[in-house]
Amino acid sequence: MTKFLLAVHVIAAIVAVGPVTVAASLFPPAARKVLAEPGDAQALAITRLLHRICRVYATVGVVVPVFGFATASNMGVLGDAWLITSIVLTALAAVVLAALVLPRQSALLEGPGDRAATVRLAMFTGIFNLLWATVTVLMIVRPGSTTGA
Repeated sequence: MTKFLLAVHVIAAIVAVGPVTVAASLFPPAARKVLAEPGDAQALAITRLLHRICRVYATVGVVVPVFGFATASNMGVLGDAWLITSIVLTALAAVVLAALVLPRQSALLEGPGDRAATVRLAMFTGIFNLLWATVTVLMIVRPGSTTGA
């Protein structure tokens, strides 16, 4: 059962978190293009699509920690420091996405923004991506790993 839960957890992370990190990273440059060329309907459509991808996959991404907790429980590692650190970083990444990235994307789509707003958004997106990268590394090289790494 642990292998099944772990497989679902990893697949969910790849399928759900991957698109959010890519789409969120592509959004600030796309928004800058919309600001530079306000009449460019294609650039606006691309920016809206990237925002929708971020929103939808952020919602789907809830599956990742659900199966992560189930896997950790089955493995008996819920109290391990590497896992607690991963949980905290995952929660922080979720807060950054929900409170800083998605609302700023919405604001840029709804009204006139400026280049500074896209720069701040890019910074928050980078923080979000860095948090997820750190969690990924912790999951791969966790203390006590049976992979021999």
